[in-house]
Amino acid sequence: MFDKVLIANRGEIAVRIHRACQELGIKTVSVHSTADADAMHARLSNESVCIGPAAVRESYLNIPSIIAAAEITNADAIHPGYGFLSENANFASIVEEHGFTFIGPTSEHISMMGDKVKAKETMQRLGVPVVPGSPGALINIADFHAVAEEIGYPVLVKAVSGGGGRGMKRVYTPEEMAESVAMARAEAKSAFGDGSLYLEKLIDAPRHVEVQVLADQYGAAVHLGERDCSLQRRHQKMLEEAPSSALNAAEREKIGAVVVDAVVEIGYRGVGTMEFLYQEGEFYFIEMNTRIQVEHPVTEMITGIDLVREQIRVSAGAPLGYGQKDIKFNGHAIECRINAEDPVTFRPSPGLITGYHPPGGLGVRVDSALYQDYTVPPYYDSLLAKVIVHGSNRNECLMRLRRALEEYVITGVETTIPFHLKLISNADFANGVYDIHWLELFIADD
Repeated sequence: MFDKVLIANRGEIAVRIHRACQELGIKTVSVHSTADADAMHARLSNESVCIGPAAVRESYLNIPSIIAAAEITNADAIHPGYGFLSENANFASIVEEHGFTFIGPTSEHISMMGDKVKAKETMQRLGVPVVPGSPGALINIADFHAVAEEIGYPVLVKAVSGGGGRGMKRVYTPEEMAESVAMARAEAKSAFGDGSLYLEKLIDAPRHVEVQVLADQYGAAVHLGERDCSLQRRHQKMLEEAPSSALNAAEREKIGAVVVDAVVEIGYRGVGTMEFLYQEGEFYFIEMNTRIQVEHPVTEMITGIDLVREQIRVSAGAPLGYGQKDIKFNGHAIECRINAEDPVTFRPSPGLITGYHPPGGLGVRVDSALYQDYTVPPYYDSLLAKVIVHGSNRNECLMRLRRALEEYVITGVETTIPFHLKLISNADFANGVYDIHWLELFIADD
């Protein structure tokens, strides 16, 4: 096992990783920008190193500074968390080249899954169901038209190096194609430095369902069920639950087995999440995330497995030690992302936390790096906390979630707690009747 791990992240996920390390008897090193000198992750860790000014490119994306911090503190391994450098294959390679263990998959797997076209080709070859579309990147507008005619309108123009909805355009008729391609290409070039595009069939009213997998380096792998992440605003997830109310046991078992077979075939190591669109009993692979997910706690709540602890264990060379038959699913879990945003306009609301009291009680978990008198900086993601609740069934879970949100006190900044209270009071949500477009319509009608 590692003696010391450097956590190359900030906020709640850095605190989450620190806690897992402490329970394994591992010392931690935090890195922080000048804006995060008083942040919780910097206070809790055994050692803390400033790696640059507030701007992310000069701190949390500054690879030389992170490597230097690991060297001067004699760390054994580096955990990237999520976001920032977590899915940067070059960073993973540099970490290994400098003699540290990267707590995550290999750089080859990160690179493979980071290229959306290559990932789709790989999954299709392994028998994972995919969205019908172009076999690779398209260049000429005539090729876009040809593929669209073959698979049928409506279609989706997508960036090869895309994510978060950027470089993505819906096309409903041939007349819209040229302008949509031009706009998507410009957006993709600006956001990712790569204007390559491909085409997929537009699945019009799906659920967003993702399957959590965990594998060691010896060929053992399991799936830990699915999460429903359909409630999204501008392609950003706001509430997640496990299991999905849209799936039945047979569908869960079938897609889980397909995913496990795929990760074993490619020799994957660590945690990973395969994301699918699900509609009318059919799954369509869209991407694989090669990191811990923001929403991982709902899976932990229904399985009892600490995913971050398992990440660290398998990266240190430990075998998984259990099989699929050992994974038991218990009850239902929901996570609400609490952001420092106006609950109506969603405008960011950084500032001083003047009061703080998190909820508690049976089945309630809060993952956060907040404390009273902490100043939320304006430079980073607005996520303040995650409220995760567990119940024996979805109805009990919803009642517990309402109680927890009503208990939660954060003053000094605007938060999305009122938004979540309104959301979970909606009859459609309470009945589990929603798709990936539902939340945008809910917000528009509010």
